[in-house]
Amino acid sequence: MSDASRSPSPADDEIDLGRLFGLLLDHKWWIAGTTLVFALIGVTYALLATPVYRAEALVQVEEEAPGMNPLDDVTSLLGGEPPSQVEIEIIRSRMVLGDAVNLLNLDIVVEPQRLPLVGDFLVRHDIERPGFADGWASTWAGERIAISEMPVTDAWRGEPLELEVLEGDRYRLFYDGESLGEGQVGQLESFENGEVSLRVTDLAAAPGARFEITHVKHMTAFLDLRSQIAINEQGQETGILNWSMTGPQPEALQTTLNTVADIYVSQNVRRQSEEARKSLEFLDEQVPKVRADLRAAENRLNAYRADQDSVDLSLETQAVLERLVSLESQLNELEFTETEISRNFTPGHPTYAALLDKKQQLERERAKLNEQIDGLPETQQEILRLQRDVEVSQEIYVQLLNKVQEMEIAEASTVGNVRILDQAATLPEPVKPNKPLIVVVATLLGGMLAVGGVLLRAAFHRGVEAPEQIQETGLSVYATVPLSEEQGKLVKRIKHRKDGHGNAVATAVLAERAPADTSIEALRGLRTSLHFAMLEAGNKRLMITGPSPGIGKSFITVNLGAVCAQAGQRVLVVDADMRKGHIHHAFGHPSEGGLSDLLSGKSAPDEQIRSTTMDGLDYVARGTAPPNPSELLMGERFTAFLEEAEARYDLVIIDTPPVLAVTDASVVGAQCGTTLMVARFQLNPAKEITIARERLENAGVTVKGAILNAMERKAATSYGYGYYSYSYK
Repeated sequence: MSDASRSPSPADDEIDLGRLFGLLLDHKWWIAGTTLVFALIGVTYALLATPVYRAEALVQVEEEAPGMNPLDDVTSLLGGEPPSQVEIEIIRSRMVLGDAVNLLNLDIVVEPQRLPLVGDFLVRHDIERPGFADGWASTWAGERIAISEMPVTDAWRGEPLELEVLEGDRYRLFYDGESLGEGQVGQLESFENGEVSLRVTDLAAAPGARFEITHVKHMTAFLDLRSQIAINEQGQETGILNWSMTGPQPEALQTTLNTVADIYVSQNVRRQSEEARKSLEFLDEQVPKVRADLRAAENRLNAYRADQDSVDLSLETQAVLERLVSLESQLNELEFTETEISRNFTPGHPTYAALLDKKQQLERERAKLNEQIDGLPETQQEILRLQRDVEVSQEIYVQLLNKVQEMEIAEASTVGNVRILDQAATLPEPVKPNKPLIVVVATLLGGMLAVGGVLLRAAFHRGVEAPEQIQETGLSVYATVPLSEEQGKLVKRIKHRKDGHGNAVATAVLAERAPADTSIEALRGLRTSLHFAMLEAGNKRLMITGPSPGIGKSFITVNLGAVCAQAGQRVLVVDADMRKGHIHHAFGHPSEGGLSDLLSGKSAPDEQIRSTTMDGLDYVARGTAPPNPSELLMGERFTAFLEEAEARYDLVIIDTPPVLAVTDASVVGAQCGTTLMVARFQLNPAKEITIARERLENAGVTVKGAILNAMERKAATSYGYGYYSYSYK
């Protein structure tokens, strides 16, 4: 058939949306079932999954109010309190969270044993231990354990121990299945020569219940706690910090968050008073020195005046003295400030550099005054210097005493700049799992996988679905045989010893049991077509073959022979599949005594031709399976048998093994005038049919046409190629 004469069909390069829609309709129950299974899995997971709760707290970090620290005027130049990000890192530090781990014993991890899958679900729903579960290792609702301390050596940190509850408030400790000893509730018990100690303060569980106890490393517990706490600033530069923590135990979440908040507030107060305390220590060191300097200056002044008979200063000298004392006081103040700044900054810091510039300016002014003093009379110079030392020392001493009092008040009144606005509270509903979302996602996933599986299977199993597809290979379609439900009732699965799985075989002839079946009507149409097709054939022999096994060649052979016999012809059906032929099952006879025995010379044709319950229909079974079926078919006995059968019958129909499996069909086809190729609906691809045809043609066998067997009315074919079937009653 030329390319121009081929009937249009969905192109290989195009997506046939109609066919895809039809495929989904054909597999609607499979898709619905798979989707339902996934939905049930989603519902089961949502019910069994451990709910995760969320606790939140709100903390405010205020800007530090101006205090009584005498150095506030300098620190104000360095910027305000560290931003919120700095406070967040302080909260997440070991200084805060490490203390929380110690206070709450978070480095002692206790895991009760539960029933697999449903254990947590039963505990959450307060289902207590039933009577039949006495002695089970799993724990139930209401069973708990409390451990106050668990000192262990470094070698035992991170090693899981197992505690089994015994009678009378006692327990037994195991490690790796071996008993370490027994202990009493409330007492600090030692095991393994003191390397492991344990104090159980509360134990409420039935005997036999087990708990896994692990003393993890402090750093491990700290990192785990830090990963659970999330801290975010509300808005920008508001100083309002939202703390949150998630976990399966609401009460434990609240306790942990409140403990961390209390520790943070306490250390904030200590941190805020640290500056005042350090400044007070510095001032306490300076007071005795300044007092001693003051006394020494007063003594020198008094001694000089006694020697000079109480020399007084002139008005000009008095003015110079006041200016000089003022400069000395300022320089002394800068000395204190420089001492404080030098603890935190280098001389290259802008604030430190500004202080040094101010200091140099004052020193230059003092140098000018000293030059002016050098021009005064010697007595005036000396009395001025002595008077200056006294007044400067007295000024410094008074300032120090005032600052000491100020720092004592500042240290005692420090309250910190952190406020807990909201104590930790747990949200009423779990934040995870989102049960409706899980069910919806599972359902959608099931539907998508089912649809994808159907489409993927269809993509890799592109068997012919319409006669047009076979015609495109160059073969004429002589008949389209619908799938028979009645034939399915006649099929049974028979398992042979050599086969790992059974073979489906027909146990009766459909044309005899249900002559009005639509598939038999289709074979009657084939009988008519064959009458004209075989007019040009060289003999009355018809070979029925196909590309692969399981496509219904034997069904076509037997029932075609039956409908031809019903039309008054004398028909002989020959089972030439001497390996796995099963035509004899349709007539209720055994396979022994058939074609293989005839071809091997063990019997004559008349001995192997069997009659049936239908007039005009005889058949030859396959016989005992021989080791060399192809060689037997190539022998002269097979040719002689066919010639004799043709002389006695109007039609000889031969059933052969698959073309692509063995060469038997090529041997048999060489002696048959007509050859028909059977293809099964949605099983044999068009390429497979083409290869089978080419293999026969290479052996000199011309394939007259094809039969599309087991055609079904499906949405995929209805929307894709179109399917036409009628009944007439």
